[in-house]
Amino acid sequence: MKAYIAVSFSKRKSVDKEINAIVEVLNEWKISAFVFVDHYQFDKSQERQMMQQAMADIDNCDLLLAETSDKGIGIGIEVGYAKAKGKTIIYLRQKDTAHSTTVSGISDFQIVYTDTTDLKKQLAATVEQIINQTF
Repeated sequence: MKAYIAVSFSKRKSVDKEINAIVEVLNEWKISAFVFVDHYQFDKSQERQMMQQAMADIDNCDLLLAETSDKGIGIGIEVGYAKAKGKTIIYLRQKDTAHSTTVSGISDFQIVYTDTTDLKKQLAATVEQIINQTF
């Protein structure tokens, strides 16, 4: 299995511990994690190429995890595209951050966590549920 992790490009560094925790849990379940913003650098004139690449990468994944502690339009677009393609969506955010009604509303699972320990615990339970439903 492969998971696409959607996260705000401009705030990526502020959720580094959380992204590392997500990747760790996914690896424990033998799920390959792909963080789009960590793999590419696009300038403003390459918006079409960026979105084509994002869609191709989402197509190659089984599920999408949306870390929305910092909401971003791009995350919403990625989630909407993944949902239209029949991908499983996991909505994640820190408890003390703004709720994304659109991403939460379209997601299959919601995780609101207090810290990385709580995130790992909830995500592991969610991944187990997804795996059990899939196989």
